[in-house]
Amino acid sequence: MEPIDSDRKRKKDSVSSTDRPSEEKPKDKRDDHHSNKHRKKSKMSSRDQVKASHILIKHQGSRRKASWKDPEGKVIMTTTREAAAEQLKSIREDILSGKANFEDVATRVSDCSSAKRGGDLGPFGRGQMQKPFEEATYALKVGDISEIVDTDSGVHIIKRTA
Repeated sequence: MEPIDSDRKRKKDSVSSTDRPSEEKPKDKRDDHHSNKHRKKSKMSSRDQVKASHILIKHQGSRRKASWKDPEGKVIMTTTREAAAEQLKSIREDILSGKANFEDVATRVSDCSSAKRGGDLGPFGRGQMQKPFEEATYALKVGDISEIVDTDSGVHIIKRTA
């Protein structure tokens, strides 16, 4: 009977991953501009949230040098930040002039997995995206398209949709 008591004591003293303080839990290794999206949603009303689509082009300085388009990162590792920004500027001009459609371009060009949805990130609130991305999105009016926005993920243009 004594081994049972010691087993109980051991189990009682052990700390499961759900009992650990949050800072001890393994960090999510995902590395994109919306890396906080799996956090528990706060009780933020929908009027405090925005909705946006974006086009992301990764470059040598991006923290994760792979994407759905370039799984091994061969193109990303040879793309300078300046080249990525120039490509986005040209895309933005084509969209604003009516030569191209934002969602179509996002589907073909964006390095983000949201490309499958025409760049649509869905609704999000403050604290859920990287700060420069969040600030740029909240500053836009619905329907507006941002200038180039730099984040750790790469360079973006953002279209606020709600």
